[in-house]
Amino acid sequence: MALNNTYGARLVQQETALGAGVQILLLALLGSATGMGPAGWLTGLVFAVASWAVLSRAVHRSRLSSFGPANRVTLGRATLVGGVTALVADSFRGSPPVTLFVALTAVALVLDGVDGKVARRTGTSSALGARFDMEVDAFLILVLSVYVSAELGPWVLLIGGMRYAFVAAARVWPWLTAPLPPSTARKAVAAVQGVFLLVAASGVLPVMADAGVVAVALALLLWSFGRDVLWLWRQSRVVRQQGAGRVLESVAG
Repeated sequence: MALNNTYGARLVQQETALGAGVQILLLALLGSATGMGPAGWLTGLVFAVASWAVLSRAVHRSRLSSFGPANRVTLGRATLVGGVTALVADSFRGSPPVTLFVALTAVALVLDGVDGKVARRTGTSSALGARFDMEVDAFLILVLSVYVSAELGPWVLLIGGMRYAFVAAARVWPWLTAPLPPSTARKAVAAVQGVFLLVAASGVLPVMADAGVVAVALALLLWSFGRDVLWLWRQSRVVRQQGAGRVLESVAG
């Protein structure tokens, strides 16, 4: 059994390395198609190496014996996000090919709804898969925010940076790390961010319309995060009150 687990873990690590290799291949294709400059290449390579290193460590710590079909979908999506990231980095020296940029981003957004369904249908849902999916989503939103902010202003970065600010705040206030109840509204708001940012990035609307679309996305995100933070704060008060009550009961007893 130990040998089987070791063999399975080795295969999982090979799949993560294969993902990094496919990422580099995609960069080569993008480079030949767009004449991508050093900034795009360097950013894409850093993304490939960093994502491979972080994912490999997470896989090792979770002791997965099989990577699973859902994680393969997410890994493919991460590869596309790496390509989008390289194009955004390269955009500071000139606009990327809009059709290619929109196509890569759109496929990455569509696949966001696929990996979860695959995990549920194949019974391969895992904490690692959920975290992997969330991190890929968050990074894509951050990258799109950076791209759109070049046209609309730095306020757009609030969309991409909000989750990372939440994670940083949780280090100061641990009650923010408590699990949240499932919410369809939260999922819908998260999905809207990528779609609205892609609309703004595509340039199909006038600048004022783009600003309005992104402002709506930001307002929805603020509402969603605010609602969750308020719920977590109330839960933390309940937990503290229950703890204080148990202390008083033990003293009285």
